[in-house]
Amino acid sequence: MTQRKPKKNRSVAPSRIREGMPFPLGATWDGLGVNFALFSANATKVELCIFDSSGENELERIELPEYTDEIYHGYLADAHPGMVYGYRVYGPYEPENGHRFNHNKLLIDPYAKQLVGKLKWDPALFGYVLGEEDTTFDERDSAPFVPKSKVIDPAFTWGRDQRVQVPWESTVFYEAHTRGISMRHPSVPENLRGTFAGLANDDLLKHIKDLGVSSIELLPIHGFVNDQHLLDKGLNNYWGYNTIAFFAPHPAYLASGKIAEFKEMVAHLHNKGLELILDVVYNHTAEGNEKGPTLSMRGIDNASYYRLMPDDKRYYINDSGTGNTLDLSHPCVLQLVTDSLRYWAGEMHVDGFRFDLATILGRYHDGYNERHSFLVACRQDPLLSQVKLIAEPWDCGPGGYQVGNFAPGWAEWNDKFRDTVRSFWKGDEGQLADFAARITASGDLFNNRGRRPYASVNFITAHDGFTLRDLVSYNEKHNEANEENNQDGSSNNMSWNCGEEGPTENPEIKELRMRQMRNFFATLLLSQGTPMIVAGDEFSRTQHGNNNAYCQDSEIGWINWDLDEEGQDLLAFVKRLNRVRTTYPVLRRSRFLVGDYNEALGVKDATWLAPDGNEMSVEQWEDANGRCLGLLMDGRAQVSGIERPGADATVLLIVNAHHDTVNFKLPAVPQGEHWTCLIDTDQPKLRKGKPLQFDIEFEVKGRSLVLFALQHEED
Repeated sequence: MTQRKPKKNRSVAPSRIREGMPFPLGATWDGLGVNFALFSANATKVELCIFDSSGENELERIELPEYTDEIYHGYLADAHPGMVYGYRVYGPYEPENGHRFNHNKLLIDPYAKQLVGKLKWDPALFGYVLGEEDTTFDERDSAPFVPKSKVIDPAFTWGRDQRVQVPWESTVFYEAHTRGISMRHPSVPENLRGTFAGLANDDLLKHIKDLGVSSIELLPIHGFVNDQHLLDKGLNNYWGYNTIAFFAPHPAYLASGKIAEFKEMVAHLHNKGLELILDVVYNHTAEGNEKGPTLSMRGIDNASYYRLMPDDKRYYINDSGTGNTLDLSHPCVLQLVTDSLRYWAGEMHVDGFRFDLATILGRYHDGYNERHSFLVACRQDPLLSQVKLIAEPWDCGPGGYQVGNFAPGWAEWNDKFRDTVRSFWKGDEGQLADFAARITASGDLFNNRGRRPYASVNFITAHDGFTLRDLVSYNEKHNEANEENNQDGSSNNMSWNCGEEGPTENPEIKELRMRQMRNFFATLLLSQGTPMIVAGDEFSRTQHGNNNAYCQDSEIGWINWDLDEEGQDLLAFVKRLNRVRTTYPVLRRSRFLVGDYNEALGVKDATWLAPDGNEMSVEQWEDANGRCLGLLMDGRAQVSGIERPGADATVLLIVNAHHDTVNFKLPAVPQGEHWTCLIDTDQPKLRKGKPLQFDIEFEVKGRSLVLFALQHEED
């Protein structure tokens, strides 16, 4: 169905709006007025719709007067920050050709810096007649139900704020949810809980800093939509992976209602020496498939923004698994995403980004390509190339699993580390060789083209899945609270309840669970690569077996800061692990451990040892029942010129996933030196100031990890 191009709005005086400029895109306040610019390659007309400050009453419509290089634009000299607006875009409604223009639908500016109001689900939101085929045309006005865009004044006094720029080898990520981390924190005032201002709380930031992490990684904070089916059940899209506005923070996270609140939070983080990493969702939008609502890009230029089926453009390619996929091969869509990144990195002082389903961002129509224009754009951009870029290197499309295949300059979530470490400590057979590869930064995946160990972002838990406590407490998921009959979430968790499902009063099971959590944390923080901790795991947080808390904006999803004795003990252990990691640079090398022999020094950077003290044999590596080994790391084999304290230290890491004790023969040491035990997951409270010393053999208890350092007698 093709809509005629309507006549111009003759009620508006010709002098009301000037031609303005096609750049920059969005609504830009210049101190005198506001320039409006909107990309659409296929529209026939664009109207700027102005609302009152509440966004409830439409005051007037003004046609953008100029069209330059596929950009509609105009300048309002009497417009100011605070103006609430939206767009109505005219053009053909031809779903079979990819066009879904419907001027009855008010549209969010893709470049909107702030949103006003919430989405209210109503049949008027849909471009077609809801309940009928999506080829029908709906004439109801959606303005009362859709969030509006707001003009902002970006002015902010940053003072001395600057990026922290933590070196990659010193980076420890802390994944957190903006709302969940502060909703139950006792020091955060109730009116600030769940907001950026709440996260900026001094006590909360002190906890994070004292933990030993360097960088807070926030789940999506861009404006997102709550799904109707969740709202109908009294739930919502808690995680926020349903973005609709790439430049605007989610309104509910602004306690003050002002954009400056986000910048103030960033300044507080930087003042504490903490980086801010944003989890960003550029692979799809909240508009869903052909049956979804018309909220923004679908109504602005559906055929340009989304990847459509080549043989029938009525339907969407769904590599994201959420209904649609943004087409970053289109230059203006690529510009939208890179402009968004530069805005957050430049204007908002963000220190890096974790890209959800990042394979999509490097996907052409024929598959993933590391030379995709988006990946190349990030690498060559003078700003983006200097911030941390982390890929989630998989999607739902063909050939979507690309761990290890991103270009140099990118770090990647390493799910192989997660799966192998879980299986190893669970006691599965045949894991020893793979475990060795994972704790040495997965050189089989990343040691090429000059990439460094930091490229492997190691994690055992993430927002998606069990918490660490639940990983050792449940064999099965328990997602009943999601009201999907426990059918949602992964059933392949590689978890082990240690003998009893869920909470227990059995002291032996409780002790084993605590030791397993210490094993996981020690493996994570003593491995080569970049570790990521999930907020709350450091003190044994539980979600009661829910491994898919995406809709749990409740005590299931919020962090409980009321720590019991076990939680306090685990927290102290994690802090000590991070101190050890910081003290011994050999545990966070900038080069891969490869077992090379340094002839000048007569040492190897890494030696794999069997319990008898000899180097691991081929037969031992291939033994499916092998569950114990040692890794001797000699800091003297580091690259010459390193002058950091402790850089030349030698450490010995021993792991034993057997349920029985193993007598491990320690390597001989020169006279005047001895092995000092730094970490023992079987004895979490080593005597401070009086390290235990061993010379020949050590009993490595069942299911435990031990770390030694070689020290001089006088140390």
